[in-house]
Order: sequence, then C-alpha cells, then structure tokens
Amino acid sequence: MSLRNLSPNESKNYLTKRDIPETAHQTVVDFTHGYPLALSLIADVLAQDGQISFQPEAVPDVIKTLLQRFIQDVPTPAHRMALEACALVRITTETVLAQMLNQGDVYGLFEWLRELSFIESGQLGLFPHDLAREVLIADVRWRNSDWYAELHQRARNYYTLRLQQTQGQEQHRVLFDYIFLHRDNSAVRPRFIWQENSSLVTDVLRDTDKPTLLKIVAEHEGEASAKIAAHWLTRQPQGAIVFRDAQQQLAGFVIMIALHQASKEDLNADPGAIACQNYLHLYCIPLQPGNGVTLFRFWMARETYQEVSAIQSLIFINFVQHHRLTKELAFTFFCCAKPDFWAEMFAYADLTRLPEADFQVGSRSYGVYGHDWRVLSASAWQELLARREINASAQAKSLPISTEPLLFLSQPEFAIAAQDALRNFARADVLHKNPLLRSRLVVEIDTLGREKRIAALQAVVQQAVESLLSSPRDEKLYRVLHRTYLQPALTQEKAAELLNLPFSTYRRHLKAGMMRVVDILWQREIS
Repeated sequence: MSLRNLSPNESKNYLTKRDIPETAHQTVVDFTHGYPLALSLIADVLAQDGQISFQPEAVPDVIKTLLQRFIQDVPTPAHRMALEACALVRITTETVLAQMLNQGDVYGLFEWLRELSFIESGQLGLFPHDLAREVLIADVRWRNSDWYAELHQRARNYYTLRLQQTQGQEQHRVLFDYIFLHRDNSAVRPRFIWQENSSLVTDVLRDTDKPTLLKIVAEHEGEASAKIAAHWLTRQPQGAIVFRDAQQQLAGFVIMIALHQASKEDLNADPGAIACQNYLHLYCIPLQPGNGVTLFRFWMARETYQEVSAIQSLIFINFVQHHRLTKELAFTFFCCAKPDFWAEMFAYADLTRLPEADFQVGSRSYGVYGHDWRVLSASAWQELLARREINASAQAKSLPISTEPLLFLSQPEFAIAAQDALRNFARADVLHKNPLLRSRLVVEIDTLGREKRIAALQAVVQQAVESLLSSPRDEKLYRVLHRTYLQPALTQEKAAELLNLPFSTYRRHLKAGMMRVVDILWQREIS
C-alpha cells in the first residue's frame, strides 16, 4: 500500500517502535523527510550494525545511499547473492531463487528476503521496490560484472527450460519474465509494460467478437481497413487472437495472416498482403515446400491502438511465442502505423525495416518490418538477444545512479507539475522545463539525457491515464482525458462533441480525470 510522507511526530513514533535511539530521531527525520521507505531502511541498517552516519548535505539521494549501506552489511555472501538475484528477475519464488543460486534449500534466504522493507510480496512471488531494484542492479553490475553476467545466464537458462514445459497463459508469464531480463536496454524499457498484476486474458476469437473487432479497426484505421479485416476473419479465422479485460470485454487483438496459404483473390483484397508477397518474390530466398510466412497484419488495443500499453506488450509476447511454436516458419512480416516509433526496439529484436513492403490503405500509410528465420533461426535469434542483453546492461546506468540530485516536491508543487505534464503531453518543447523530469517518478525509469526523460515522463503520464480503464467507474474519465490530451481533438468543444457529451459534463469529467491522474502519479512518486 502506498504511503504519504510521515509527519515529524509520526516518523519519531515509528523510529521508537523500531528501537532506534531517541538521540538519533531528529537527525533521521531531517534526513528522510518522513519518507517511509527511507525510515524502514534506516531501521534495517541499524539492526545490522547499530550505527549509521547522517550527512544530509552529502547524500541528496536518500534511498540510494541507504540501500548501498545496507548491501555492504548483509549477513553472509549467500544473502547478498539472494538479494542480487531477486533484483535481476521480475518475480522471485523459492524455485527461481534456488536455480539462480544453484542451491537446493533456499527457504531461509527466501524468508529473509520476504521480511525486508523494500521487498514486496505479490500473488506470484517477491519483487523489489522499483527504486531499490535499480540501486541493487547498478551495484552488482558495477562491483562484479562477471557475476552479473552469470546471474543473467542462470535466469535465462531457467526461463528457457520453463518455456519448453509450459503453454498458454503460463507460457505468457514466463515470456514476460524472459523479456524482463532486457529491461536495462533503452530500446525495450519504455516500450513494454510488465503487468505484474494484469487482469488481461488471451483467448480465441468468438463469432460474437467479430462486430466489435471490426468496429475497433474502423475507428482506428478506417472503413477500408475494416473491410480487409473482415475478409481475413472469414478466410483465416484461426489467425486471430483476442485479449479480454476483467469484464470479459474485447480489449484488443491481433490478426495474423498465413501468407503462404493466401489465394490470388486474398492478395487482391489486401494491399498489405500483396506488398509483402511481392517483397518475398523480389528480395528473398525462394520458399521451399512446407515453409510458412506470417504477416502480423492487424494489431491494436481497443482504446490506445498501437501505442505502448498492456495490450501492445501482450501482442509482442504473442509474436515471440508464435515464432517459437510455428514449425517451418521462414519469414515474419510485422506492419505498423508509426514505424519510426518502433525502429529502435525492432532493431534490437533484429526485425529489419522493409520500406519496399510499405503500403497504403486509402489515405493511411503503413510501414513494414520483417525477419527471415532461414537466415537467423529462432535458436540463433535467442542467442543474439542473450548477447545484446548483457552488452546493453553493461552500457546501461552505472554508479552513481543519477548525475544530478533528485527533486523532492511537496504535494501541491507536484500536483501543479503533473497537471502541466498532462496538458502539454505532446509538447516536448514545454515538457523539457517540467520539474517532474528530476522526480523519482521519472528518474527511476531513465536517468540518461533530458530528451529520454521527456519520453519517460510521457510514458508514466500515459500509463496513469490508461490505469483508469481498470475501473468501470473511471472509464468515462479516461475517454475525456484521452480525447483531450493523448489524442486531442482540435478544441475542447470538438472533443465534447466527439464524445457525445454536453460541454458542462465534459468539463466536469475533465477536471475529475485530471485530479485522479495527479493522485495516481503522486502515490507512485511516494510509494
């Protein structure tokens, strides 16, 4: 549960309960400003060796300093390794920990982790507080890069084995765990949502889904594209995968085309399919009997289309799962409305930009990426990403974590900055002055240049807005914010008209939505 900063009296009461000497209370309170995690970590450190030196002016990043102090005095080397393993993987269970440490009995180490103030317990296992994870990973990477690489290798080996033993939803979770190992890469991190507690479910297409699915295509890509999607749902319905929310409503989908099975009639019905087919004939090694070609033709979330979202992340997981499970797959095409946005991530995943396969439907243009699995097989592809995983990590953040001190805003100051970030969501020229760029909320995502922090700020604001979709009561607030700031209409009056709302109701929902998003961001900042 997220906690606000404690008052001085509340902080002192907490320190008393943790048996910290009263003579140290005021210094501790001044040092932490009542930040709950910092107070807890101080108590943990004092429990280890009974002393700590407080020099607030020399340590602007409270949590980093305390965690580094804690790391130095863990009970045994085994405890240190357990902490490092827990920081590296998405979710830690006893089984995962045993594999990472190459030990049979890790019950005591797991229970020790479970009691730490910066380790959280979820339905699937343990995971560190986000900022704690960053500090722990940075420390082991800086201090012992060989051991860091070995931990990566052990985790990768375990997940590779689990992928062979699982299927369906469980395999999706393992794939998320596997891809999480790449999170240090700046190409992957801002384009994936890790979904520790997602309620989304992957399912097969039902006949009752088709009208809703085609309506979603029409809303995002136009009626001409909806007609093409309808054609493929009739010709290859088995190529559709849908994602349902907690209410079993259609939240998104992907339509995959088996291009090698497409008839001349099919190709003539779809500019995208014929463009990819022409690319195969003109630029690729001829297919052999039995070879398959998959075109990821349509993919989108109901509300956010092809923007970064939980749905988009699930679709990418299905992309990986598809090439792992499909025998004799020779080539994969992946088309998108904004190819430049995905260029860095797709290059990391060895998907090549194929401008010769680009196409248009009506007035809309689409870019295409592809991968020839005959040139780089699935196993070789996995080895390539494993090398990039370690190399990217080695080039990622090193100690100290931040080159400038974090900015700790009061709640009113934070609210003003958050409202400004939402209002100017699409204006990087304005966002570069936003104080949230130095907040923990943003720095824990990307500590690099200001331009990347702007992208990180946009990502956390968008995620906060999209989180409103988890509550039926807040969906109306999401729609107003989305149409006003994320994909804005020309004017607020036009937005109200598009939402079919009286302008007074629209304004009321806009204000309420703004307050909800500010609160969500504030709770994340202080959690």
